Amino acid sequence: MDADEQIQLLLNDDRLSDDLKNIARKVSNQQRITFDEGVLLFEKGELAYLGVLANYIRNKRHGDKTYFNRNFHIEPTNLCVYDCKFCSYSRLIKQRSEGWEYTMEEMLDIVKKYDNEPVTEVHIVGGVLPQYDMPFYAELFSRIKEHRPELHVKALTPVEYHYIFKKAKVDYATGMAAMKAAGLESMPGGGAEIFHPEIREQIAKDKCTADQWLDIHREWHKLGMRSNATMLYGHIEQYWHRVDHMERLRQLQDETGGFQTFIPLKFRNQDNQMSHVPESSVIEDLRNYAVARIYLDNFDHVKAYWAMISRTTAQLSLNFGVDDIDGTLDDTTKIYSMAGAEEQHPAMSTKELVQLIKNAGRQPIERDTLYNVVTDYTNYEFPEETKPQFYKLPVVN
Repeated sequence: MDADEQIQLLLNDDRLSDDLKNIARKVSNQQRITFDEGVLLFEKGELAYLGVLANYIRNKRHGDKTYFNRNFHIEPTNLCVYDCKFCSYSRLIKQRSEGWEYTMEEMLDIVKKYDNEPVTEVHIVGGVLPQYDMPFYAELFSRIKEHRPELHVKALTPVEYHYIFKKAKVDYATGMAAMKAAGLESMPGGGAEIFHPEIREQIAKDKCTADQWLDIHREWHKLGMRSNATMLYGHIEQYWHRVDHMERLRQLQDETGGFQTFIPLKFRNQDNQMSHVPESSVIEDLRNYAVARIYLDNFDHVKAYWAMISRTTAQLSLNFGVDDIDGTLDDTTKIYSMAGAEEQHPAMSTKELVQLIKNAGRQPIERDTLYNVVTDYTNYEFPEETKPQFYKLPVVN
């Protein structure tokens, strides 16, 4: 049964409440659902119902295409001036002995290690420290582009930009224009957490506000550039906080059209200040992906990270609105493994990742940062390998 037939069954199901049937009708007619309907989906929508709606939208947009990319990750430092309660990755400056601080040359050496590998993107994100200021990152971006002009630089979240622009005494528009001139080509989606202040104050009160996070993306989009967005879910927030978060993203996307991908990030409770908070179930994870796909009607893509939620759950997510599962890995990032992600030492070759996608009945497509097709692996025959070839890609995007 295809997606169109499944949604027709819902519309003709007498057991379905009028409210849920009305939402299904809106989805079928490609109409936007309201804030209250978003909350209703979380509160009343059963998993199978949500899956039908999210899969319908996914198939209309992408068919069976499932995207991944090849990039590598540079984490300048895990030391940070901020003290986010959910973070297992960062260490405060007073815990300097537990951290690392890469120099400019060390970061450039990481870039050079990939000179003979078919990567398309370098992803740079980490802690916030005074020495990693605006001149530092402008020089880093410029030197990366000088060394490898075709390598796409995706770097830093609004949390980092807010700090370095404030230190440099420049406004967001001036700062983002300077970063673009230096070689920055897109922004990752981190640091969003939960936008609503009553939650943000409890879990990340000293970093940039929701409005500041959105303003920095707005200024970047005004320059004609693209970025991603995230949401940290499954901790102390309520369903309406999630919908409020997505509503703010949806409004900015209506204004600018600059977001590419929405990435729900599962809260992991290992070795952080919120270890007493239980983690969400796999069923809740799938429900959250589905509602995100339904609510964010102006976002092209929804991404899941297989290394964070497990390979099996990632396969399941492809039937709940997800069309991107990140890429091959060899544990070059610690942000989620340090928080207790499913795979502590994730490693998957391109061949294994392609097979994972095919086993879920989907079509594996290697993309670049801007979702241009690099290789369609649908009918690709891999040569016999004497040993697995791992390409280094990040978990966090």
